Amino acid sequence: MTDPDQTRIDALVKAKPVVLFMKGTALFPQCGFSSRAIAILQHLNVDFETVDVLQDQGVRQGIKAYSDWPTIPQLYVGGEFVGGSDIMMEMYESGELKELFEKQVIPLA
Repeated sequence: MTDPDQTRIDALVKAKPVVLFMKGTALFPQCGFSSRAIAILQHLNVDFETVDVLQDQGVRQGIKAYSDWPTIPQLYVGGEFVGGSDIMMEMYESGELKELFEKQVIPLA
């Protein structure tokens, strides 16, 4: 039997090329890590979708099991888990994040 939260999370992850599970929204992040993740994506001018985990306890807990990653935010690119805000920052600073978006043919402005 499939967990309905996991099925829903899988659909969310695959719905858009770039999905960020975060606390709050892009306009009103509810934690510093989520705010930093948004700033990185906005600086790269990437079109992305956000999912506010504070609005749904099933998603908030389920995303941790889905990725086997204990913290939020979580970035998915092309349906694949990339990491949290620390990994995003390291990848951004090294240029790897921009390369990943280009490799996935995600338009940068």
